[in-house]
Amino acid sequence: MGVIQYIVDLGASVMLPIVIFILGLLLRQGIGKSLRSGITIGIGFVGISLVISLLTENLGAAAEAMAENFNLGLNVVDLGWPGTSPMAWASDLGLVAIPVAIAVNIVMLLLKMTRVVNVDIWNIWHMAFTGAIVQTATGNFYLGILGVVVHAVIAYKLGDMFGDVTDEYFGLEGISIPHGSSAYMGIFAKPIDDLIEMIPGVNKINITSEKIEQRLGVLGQPTIVGAILGFAIGMLARYTVGDSLQLAIQMAAVMVLMPMVVKLIMEGLIPISEAARELLDKHFKGSELKIGLDPALLLGDSQVIAASLVFVPLTILIAVIVPGNQVLPFGDLATIGFFIAMAVAIHKGNLFRTLISGSVIMFITIWISNQMISLQTLLGQNVGLVGAGERVSSLDQAGSPITYLLAKGITFEMGAGFFIILVLYIGAFVYTFIKYKRRTLYVETEEFEGTETGESISSN
Repeated sequence: MGVIQYIVDLGASVMLPIVIFILGLLLRQGIGKSLRSGITIGIGFVGISLVISLLTENLGAAAEAMAENFNLGLNVVDLGWPGTSPMAWASDLGLVAIPVAIAVNIVMLLLKMTRVVNVDIWNIWHMAFTGAIVQTATGNFYLGILGVVVHAVIAYKLGDMFGDVTDEYFGLEGISIPHGSSAYMGIFAKPIDDLIEMIPGVNKINITSEKIEQRLGVLGQPTIVGAILGFAIGMLARYTVGDSLQLAIQMAAVMVLMPMVVKLIMEGLIPISEAARELLDKHFKGSELKIGLDPALLLGDSQVIAASLVFVPLTILIAVIVPGNQVLPFGDLATIGFFIAMAVAIHKGNLFRTLISGSVIMFITIWISNQMISLQTLLGQNVGLVGAGERVSSLDQAGSPITYLLAKGITFEMGAGFFIILVLYIGAFVYTFIKYKRRTLYVETEEFEGTETGESISSN
């Protein structure tokens, strides 16, 4: 356990290269190729961390200032994943969750219940957090283990369901995103997309960054759009013109740098992915197994980045209108793209439809995060990361329907809101699953022109 804890403490940018290196050796790629793949992926994740830090330190601060300027009165801070993941790892279930999640994955593979081979050990913290919250709510360690198992099963099935989406839209062939903040909320996108398709006139509206660029010329280019949005957010935060211009350039940089670092990760991953699929196909013929990886890969798409920037001020606005909301979106504002990435793909990059489904997703996320304030605060106090008198929550993962339904359902704290979320989530899950089984979850259209991620990867 001490060795595992040491590796976990190194962070995702070191943990994943180690896992990839070992996996490469097991796949008979040789020391040289395995080492190169691991280091390349590590470099890519360092790049992603730097870009996310750029967002967190600059865009996050602007968003907080914007909330203060408009006297929103939200007194519980969203810690985001940087503040929430340490709670999960520090809990009683932190390290236990890793072998449990791996065992669930193996059993599901053997029973042909999933096609996902999850190698992203770091993001098992999502499952660990669910288990830790359940244990906090019930005081029962084994019910916490059950929480880990249930979350893992759902995550791997979601990886299956959105496998074709990551293939076709993002161009991530052989890759799946079985966890993170993307898959578990992505199920709302398909029923909303089909509903919009039934509305005459509205179903013809199709806004993408490519079409904006075509209409506006140079002003519609992703870098320019990022700069404009950055400047607008700066002015809403009542920054000086100079500081707003700095934020504009920083957001433009994000639009350029994120696809570049994602491409670097794929460069290191592709040899391992291909070798894994060849070997696994021999033992699981016809299964078309996919490698489970971090949702950060989805941020390489220009539509996702553009939508993310729009949703920074929009999420704060949504927070204002959520009934009884106390949570100020902050820590996860920089990674809003995780929440809406699958929605962007389901809508084939249509930012208009993403605006609608993303608003629903963020509304539900914020509402749930309010219901989890007491439990996350108690968990944080139990592991020594939250002081007395402090109250905290997070959009990721305290805003997860999976965590919320398990914690409240097991303890029978089931008000009207619980049953509304239960019906909405199960309904969306079943609807999306049916579409997946009928292979109609993602249907290519002539209007779709591809994405930056897909184009860059396919050219390798």
